[in-house]
Amino acid sequence: MLRLLNIESDDRKIVGINGFGGIGKTTIAKAVYNAIVHHFEGCSFLANVRETAQQHNGLTCLQNQLCLDILKQENPDIIRVVDGLNVIKKRFRKKNVLIVIDDVDQNIHLNALVGDREWFGIGSRVIVTSRNKAILVAQKADGIYQPKKMNLLQSLQLFSLHAFRMTEPPIWNCQKM
Repeated sequence: MLRLLNIESDDRKIVGINGFGGIGKTTIAKAVYNAIVHHFEGCSFLANVRETAQQHNGLTCLQNQLCLDILKQENPDIIRVVDGLNVIKKRFRKKNVLIVIDDVDQNIHLNALVGDREWFGIGSRVIVTSRNKAILVAQKADGIYQPKKMNLLQSLQLFSLHAFRMTEPPIWNCQKM
């Protein structure tokens, strides 16, 4: 993923993370975001875009959050999507930004938030997570990372680490005795 982003480059890049639900797209995006955020002037992690966009005024809410995060404006007061597009296009042009758009399921959502890579300053990076690879292709992503599916043992170890804070479930320890 870091290789696809190539943060040393001055290019503006859009990189996707694609895979089925629960494979870890958001977790990967968060880890990458936290690892590279200090390289950028402005940053925003828009989580659950699919869910938020379905709500009343969801896209304008997301645009307001994006502007709040990047521009540090208290109340961007975007009421219509077209107004948000104009703000993003005009105000982000000279800013080196890192934006994560998480869980996108429609092109219209992505177009309302990042439109075109030329809207952002040099060196900017946009990471998009989606179950639908066609959305990333339509956005002309510079690269698409597809997490590998874990085998049963890896899945059990990951579950055990989160659930029990150990690499094996406690019942395995009892059976080994």
